Amino acid sequence: MKRIKIADVLKSESFGNEILVKGWVRTKRVSKNVCFIALNDGSTINNLQIVIDVTPEMEELLAKIHTGASLSVLGKTVESAGSGQKVELQCINPEILGQANPDEYPLQPKRHSLEFLREIAHLRFRTNTFSAVFRIRHAMTFAIHKFFNDKGFSNIHTPIITGSDAEGAGEMFQVTTLDIEKMPRTEDGKIDYTQDFFGKMTNLTVSGQLEAELAAMGLSEVYTFGPTFRAENSNTARHLAEFWMIEPEMAFYDINDDMDLAEEMLQYLVKYALENCREDLEFLHKRREEEQKQKPQNERDSMGLIDRLEFVVANEFARVTYTEAIDILKNSNANKKGQFAYPVESWGTDLQSEHERYLVEKHYKKPVILIDYPKEIKAFYMKQNEDGKTVRAMDVLFPQIGEIIGGSQREEDYEKLLNRINEMHIPEKDMWWYLETRKFGTVPHSGFGLGFERLMLFVTGMGNIRDVIPFPRTPKNAEF
Repeated sequence: MKRIKIADVLKSESFGNEILVKGWVRTKRVSKNVCFIALNDGSTINNLQIVIDVTPEMEELLAKIHTGASLSVLGKTVESAGSGQKVELQCINPEILGQANPDEYPLQPKRHSLEFLREIAHLRFRTNTFSAVFRIRHAMTFAIHKFFNDKGFSNIHTPIITGSDAEGAGEMFQVTTLDIEKMPRTEDGKIDYTQDFFGKMTNLTVSGQLEAELAAMGLSEVYTFGPTFRAENSNTARHLAEFWMIEPEMAFYDINDDMDLAEEMLQYLVKYALENCREDLEFLHKRREEEQKQKPQNERDSMGLIDRLEFVVANEFARVTYTEAIDILKNSNANKKGQFAYPVESWGTDLQSEHERYLVEKHYKKPVILIDYPKEIKAFYMKQNEDGKTVRAMDVLFPQIGEIIGGSQREEDYEKLLNRINEMHIPEKDMWWYLETRKFGTVPHSGFGLGFERLMLFVTGMGNIRDVIPFPRTPKNAEF
């Protein structure tokens, strides 16, 4: 008989059907005459109750079933006598597929800390919290591809191994096949990369943007969705060494078109989660509410998880210049009373998460898109404004999280781009191919980057970025 997923069984309105289910035991309760087992197969946040009559023949088998064991159960669907579920399964024939020693299995039915669950990331998929998070992660992955596909974008697979640094930050992981204990040297003592696999120094990519721009110069509207890497020695709740980025690039888009697309995409994704992941979101909403109760009153979030998702869908994003934002922040009571960890003193300040959240949560009370940043704090490829001081950058700011998207109109003028590359001491010889696109049929174009894990933090309400990616890579941690 073919197995039926528990999610489909729980949706069923008919009873008396003989079916086969398989899954893992969440809990087991045994009374004198009957045993109740909560079975879950990962297809839903909800468990299917298995009812087994306790007979002398069954007692020996039941004694071997513990939390964490995997079962195959043939049974008949019956209307549930208890509250909380419509249907349960009256067991006809249970079979143990894999046992779980209760003295060794770490996921006993009690509350576990997220820190502990990170230590057993190979098992945390079986918990309610992480099964919900990773079902939502799948839904968001699908929704991203659907959004761009329905708008006629082409998905481009950009290189993971690259010879360029898109951000100019230098925090990259080097890729080499050279023997690190016997590195070949040139006559002047430098490492001889001509003997390396690619014949030059290469690294893991920090962004697929530059290559996506090349594709947009022939396909018009493209996007990448792939892994990116930053060798930044940061152990905060917002940083990973390996993470995923969504980066659309669009020919013939100016900064306003760029902002329109970013707003449309974010509202689409959040609405998709609300409509397609409701049970998982409601579970995470309640979990977050319990978490908030443990905090002091003044540190609690002003909005619940589902409230803030609906807040993003319902509100048109405010569009504000960096200069306007600085004036608002400088004159705010929070700044005057020293409540910001990073005081806002003058134009040119690089905004921190606390400033971004103030603009969204306190001042505008809606998502905000900041535009026209000082060119000195932005990347070389951003289009310069006529004032010579600012660039056509745009950052999308969300409640509780701050910046979720960063983007810009790209500089299409060859001479201006070349001058900026030289100003920032980026080797021109490494960027010849990028510069050439500005020589042959250049057009205005724009794009942005959405950190997928940042989106996941917002949608799930989780507090640490390590809890929204299956196997986090952070400084001194490459387990699993």
